[in-house]
Amino acid sequence: MPSGTNLLGLLNHLAFVERSIFLGDDVTDWQATFQAAPADSVADVVALYHETVERADDVLDRCTDLGAPLPRPRPDRPAPSIRWALTHMIEETGRHAGHADILRELIDGATGR
Repeated sequence: MPSGTNLLGLLNHLAFVERSIFLGDDVTDWQATFQAAPADSVADVVALYHETVERADDVLDRCTDLGAPLPRPRPDRPAPSIRWALTHMIEETGRHAGHADILRELIDGATGR
């Protein structure tokens, strides 16, 4: 059975990861984040991602100590260190950029070096 992985789903997932890590949003079904809602257009998902990154950047702009926990709107949720969060987001984005490259290669057959 095909995975259903697609570019829009990858970008939607990355928006949810950013929201969870940097903004403290709860995600109850990570697998569902790999699919955009049926009514969402490409523009909608791209806008969600850009808005999420801007909000995360606003949080990070106020952080001065990489070892400190990320500020959370809800203090009852434990927060990772800023260093951990940034490192995890780099890994997550890089992993899914690789997935996107594989999908693109399946479409156009081009490989790069």
